[in-house]
Amino acid sequence: MLTAIKKWWAGFQISHPELSKFGMFFLLSNGVTVLQLAMMPASRWFFDSFTDLTDVSFQVLPIGSNIDGSQYYMFDYAAGPLPDGGGGLSYFLAVQLTLLVAQVINFFAQRNITFKSNTSVWVAAAWYAAAYVVITFIAAAAQGFYKAPIYDLFMNIWGWGATGQVVADVITMIINSAISFWVFYPIFKLIFRQVPEQAPVEAGAK
Repeated sequence: MLTAIKKWWAGFQISHPELSKFGMFFLLSNGVTVLQLAMMPASRWFFDSFTDLTDVSFQVLPIGSNIDGSQYYMFDYAAGPLPDGGGGLSYFLAVQLTLLVAQVINFFAQRNITFKSNTSVWVAAAWYAAAYVVITFIAAAAQGFYKAPIYDLFMNIWGWGATGQVVADVITMIINSAISFWVFYPIFKLIFRQVPEQAPVEAGAK
């Protein structure tokens, strides 16, 4: 059975190279998303339990105003536990730690399995890091619109309390992952290239 699947996949890769790459990218990305979903509540628990960073505000890069006229921050993590506060520096670090670990794993998996790149890993890593920073800013700006309402819905409006907080963690991480998924694929196609390998020069050849 396994041999038949491998044979079918090898043929599919030859006949549909781009579709097979996207399929593998999709599969690995979802695996990384599952890892993020498991890590996010654990990361938040760690920072909330062993630090006082929930009470430290992290609101930087003001870029406009909310509908009610209050300041809108690209990174908006007001002091205090969710949903009344923004989770503070604790929430920010939990999100970034989760994303960092997941993206490092994703980098090597996509490079070696999906795109089978043979270009410089250091050059690719530099471009990947730059893309990661840009996507972090985009995702952070978008999060300002949906984070607070999601936590308020599950924790207060629906009255799920701690369970609602975990559910909200999962949903916000899924949204973050979806943003990364659609932005990273064209970037990976650029930085994870395959270049033809030169044939070895035979001894005595001129």
